[in-house]
Amino acid sequence: MIPITVVEFGEDTERLVLEVLRSGNIAQGRLVKQFEDRFAAMLGVKHAIAVNNGTTSLVAALQVLDLQPGDEVVTSPFTFVATLNAILEAGATARFADISDDDFNLSAETLASSITDRTRVLMPVHLYGQIADMDSISALAADRGLAIVEDSAQSHGSTLNGRHAGSYGLGSFSFYATKNITTGEGGMITTDDDVLADRLRILRNQGMRARYQYEVAGHNWRLTDLQAAVGLPQLDTYDDVVATRQRNAEYLRAGLADVPGIVSPRQSPGRRHVWHQFTIRVTPDAGISRDEFVAKLGEQGIGAGIYYPKLVFDYPTYRGRDDVIIGDFPVAERVVQEVVSLPVHTHLTRDELDRIVAGVSSIVHSA
Repeated sequence: MIPITVVEFGEDTERLVLEVLRSGNIAQGRLVKQFEDRFAAMLGVKHAIAVNNGTTSLVAALQVLDLQPGDEVVTSPFTFVATLNAILEAGATARFADISDDDFNLSAETLASSITDRTRVLMPVHLYGQIADMDSISALAADRGLAIVEDSAQSHGSTLNGRHAGSYGLGSFSFYATKNITTGEGGMITTDDDVLADRLRILRNQGMRARYQYEVAGHNWRLTDLQAAVGLPQLDTYDDVVATRQRNAEYLRAGLADVPGIVSPRQSPGRRHVWHQFTIRVTPDAGISRDEFVAKLGEQGIGAGIYYPKLVFDYPTYRGRDDVIIGDFPVAERVVQEVVSLPVHTHLTRDELDRIVAGVSSIVHSA
């Protein structure tokens, strides 16, 4: 089976983890600070604040904006549930806008029409490794006096005209096990705002500025040095990782270009796609349903993922809530029935890439 993702660590990671274990200092410490500083430098931002997971990074980013009950956060309906859960945990109301099928990200045009007099935050989701149209979104936010929280969980290093995802407002990153950069679990909040950065550091540490000096009712959202030891070595080789993912994505795009009914993802002009996922669309012209297509891939030993099978609010637990405002989103409603992610990770061989292309082609041509 060609897996949808592979998680492997080198000897440099093992050595650093062992160094931390032998030091006896395994809580948030020196390595966490190094990880924060290097991540901030990679993105070109002033501050990076490490926390225990990606969902926490979203919740924390929203909490420091002092949202009140009834304040609205407008986001994508086509995202992982953590996006919605974080809005609700922060005590805000979730509203949605439609996406573009070119990049699977929020459409700035529909975002503008979704803003109400209760809107306080725009939350674009940089899905699958490609940054959203942040020039338009940040201009809209500035015009309407709104904050930006970027759900960059899948887009470490993605850029628009050289500017990084996570640098337009409060950025939120995940280091979950399958992300391009992983610490197993972990997250990061990025910002250029000194005041917000200071508040975030206090909030994640039980509300303490110094030991037993409590300034707010806080949380234990700390990252450990063990997790930082896993993440730090990956920063040394991350450009190479992205380059390999880009080569694999381009090879798949070229190989699938003429397969009927298969729409391959693309990198939009001016953007750097880091290819967390290579997500095709299986359209009606393919002559086969998406779910049957995935089943046949499995029969051929090709791993695949459906990210995501439903819109984020399309579950009984979210329906009928006053703080989840549901509407009609025709592009997202169509795309969610078509998407399939194929392997694009750095461990793929040329033979495996050819098998993926041949497998997709054979399934469609025999449908």
